[in-house]
Formats: sequence, structure tokens, C-alpha cells
Amino acid sequence: MKFFIDSADIEKISALNEIGLVDGVTTNPSIIAKSGLDFKNVIREICELVEGPVSAEVVATDAEQMIIEGRELRKIADNVCVKLPLTMDGLKACNQFSKEGIPTNVTLCFSPNQALLAAKVGATYISPFIGRLDDITLDGMDLISDIRMIYDNYGFETEILAASIRNVNHVKQCALAGADVMTAPPDVVEKLSTHPLTDKGLSAFLKDWKKTGQTIL
Repeated sequence: MKFFIDSADIEKISALNEIGLVDGVTTNPSIIAKSGLDFKNVIREICELVEGPVSAEVVATDAEQMIIEGRELRKIADNVCVKLPLTMDGLKACNQFSKEGIPTNVTLCFSPNQALLAAKVGATYISPFIGRLDDITLDGMDLISDIRMIYDNYGFETEILAASIRNVNHVKQCALAGADVMTAPPDVVEKLSTHPLTDKGLSAFLKDWKKTGQTIL
């Protein structure tokens, strides 16, 4: 499963990238707004930092303007992936970008039928929002499983990019359900390495090693 970082925080993206844990980056208007950074500048900087796709979202709601904005975003860097909302206009724009060979990430997916439409028009990625479904007492992971089955049934090449991931359990469940990609905030990725028994075991090892009076160097 590929790891995308859902953030505009250059420092945190860079730190995880150095470890080898960044296959791509996703952003959205809310993330950019919270960062207080210039949209094009931050996308450009992220694209220079990571080799994988960097999702940059259009803000238009009609297809023609989405296409104009998407083409403009692609001028920033070759690894920009145009992010589009899952609306009929968004699907129309996605279809056009697919014809032009421009990668797309169709976002705000909440049903298998929506995911089916995105695959039909050639989306590179489909972004089902797990956490937001959980918020309304639905099981977001069921959506991942349903999309996986539909895509496998018909050989669609659209990759499932699990989004709105809130915790480490979501990551595990996505991997088990067969998501191609997961995107999560840096803090969630960092927490994947932690376990109380790991900390306890390491503490015991170091304590015992100290008793030997030896050094490695």
C-alpha cells in the first residue's frame, strides 16, 4: 500500500520523505487555508521535494472552469495530480483530463456508485472518505471493500486512495481491505511505529545492556 501524506507542512513532509515513507502528497482547499501559505508556491515546493504525485484541487464547480484550472495547476510541475470533486461536472472534467493524459484524483467519494462513475471516466485515483462516513455512524471501511470488489470485477485501473483517515486502526483496516493508497496526516503516520510493548522491551534491553558495562563503539 502506498503512503500519501495529507498535509501542506513542508517540514513534516520532508522528515517522513527522508525515511522513505512518502509516495505522494494530497492537499485540499481546507489544508491550504489552515496553512496560511500561498497555494501555488506550496504546491511547487512540495512537488520539488517528493517524486510522487501531489494532488492540487480545483475550486471551480463547472466543468469548463475546472479544466482551465486543472491545466493551470499542471503548469506548476509534472507531478501535479489534478484533484476534482465527485460531481457530474467533476466527472466531465476528469474524462477530458484522461484523454489528455493528465492524472486525476476524484475526491469526496461516499458511495460505491460514485466510485464506479469515476473509474468509468478514467480517474487515476478515487478518494473515498472513511472518517466522514464514520462520523455519521456508517462504516467507512465497508466502502473501501465494496469499491475493491467492483474494481476487481471489471479490471478498472483506477487506484483506491483511502482518505479522511483519522487513526492508525484506519490504516490497518485499509491495508486489509486492499486499498491501493492511503493518505493521512503526518501525526497518524508517525504513530504507526509506536506500541507500548516496543517501548517496554527497548527499555529492558537498554537496562540489561548497561549492566554489562560494554560499548559498541
